[in-house]
Amino acid sequence: MAATKKPKIHFESVDELLGVPIMKDGTEVIKIRDIHPFKDHPFKVMDDDKMDELVESIKVNGVLSPVLVRPRVEGGYEMISGHRRMHASDKAGLDSIPAIIKEMSDDEAVIAMVDSNVQREEILPSERAWSFRMKMEALSRQGQRSDLTSGHDVPKLSSDVIGEESGMTGRQVKRYIRLTELIPELLDLVDNKKISMVMAVDISFFDKELQGWILEYRRDNGILLQDQINALKELKNLENITKYTFTATMNDALPEKKVNGRVNLSEKKLNRYFPARMTSMERERIILELLEEWKERKLKEEV
Repeated sequence: MAATKKPKIHFESVDELLGVPIMKDGTEVIKIRDIHPFKDHPFKVMDDDKMDELVESIKVNGVLSPVLVRPRVEGGYEMISGHRRMHASDKAGLDSIPAIIKEMSDDEAVIAMVDSNVQREEILPSERAWSFRMKMEALSRQGQRSDLTSGHDVPKLSSDVIGEESGMTGRQVKRYIRLTELIPELLDLVDNKKISMVMAVDISFFDKELQGWILEYRRDNGILLQDQINALKELKNLENITKYTFTATMNDALPEKKVNGRVNLSEKKLNRYFPARMTSMERERIILELLEEWKERKLKEEV
C-alpha cells in the first residue's frame, strides 16, 4: 500500500503576519546610508517630543514596521514611506533598517508616498497641500480623469478621488492645493495658525508681489484681518495696484477705534495742580466744579 503523501504545512512568515505584501519585492535589511530621500518630499521630519519617543521605542524594540523604498538607477534606494522611522533609527544609533523594496514608476511612487503619510493624526496644512498637489498631478498623468464613477457616465476628477480617499470633498482638496500658490513665509503663518484657511485661500489668488506686501504689512503692523483682504479683492485693476494704494486700502479697512469716554488722570499729573495732602474726594469735587464752569462758558459762547 503506497504511503499517503502528506500536504505541506505552510508556516506564515513574520512579514505575512504583519500584513507586509509578499511579492517579488521582499523585505530586507539595508544600510541607512544607501537610502536617499524622496524628491520634493512634502512632509516635515522634526526633532520634537514625538521624535524623541520614537527614538526611545526603536532603541528598546527596534523598527517594528519596515520602511518602503524603491531601487534607484544610480544605485541605492529612494525612500517612499518611512522618513521619520529612518531619521529616528539613525538617531538611535542604527546603521541598518528593515525595508520593503518595490519597483515603482515615478507616479506610483508619488501616490504611495502621499497615501502612506496623509493619514497621520497630526499633519500641517502645508504638508497636506503639497501632498495633495503631487498626488493630483500624478493621477492626472495616469489618466485618472477618465475614470468613471460607478453607475454614472461622468468623469471622476482627480480631486474627488483624493477627497474620497482622505475623507474630504473634492472642493476641500482643491482649497488645500490653492495653498501651494502662497509664498513660503505666508504658508508658514498658516501652519502656525496665524492665518486662517479662508484668508489663506483668498490671498493665494494674489500675485507674489502683492503677497509680499501683505506679509510685510503684517510684520510692520502686527495685524491682518479678513476685512482687509476682502477690500483688496474688491479693488478694480488689482494687477496694477501701487504700494501706496495697497497701504491706504489696508488701513482704511481697519475697524474704527471705539471711544469709551473714560479719562485717566495719574496722581503725578494731578499733583501739579493740587496740594499733595488734599484727598481724592476733594480733588474730584474741584474738578467737577471747574468742568461745570467750563460747560456754562461754552454754552454762552455758542449763544
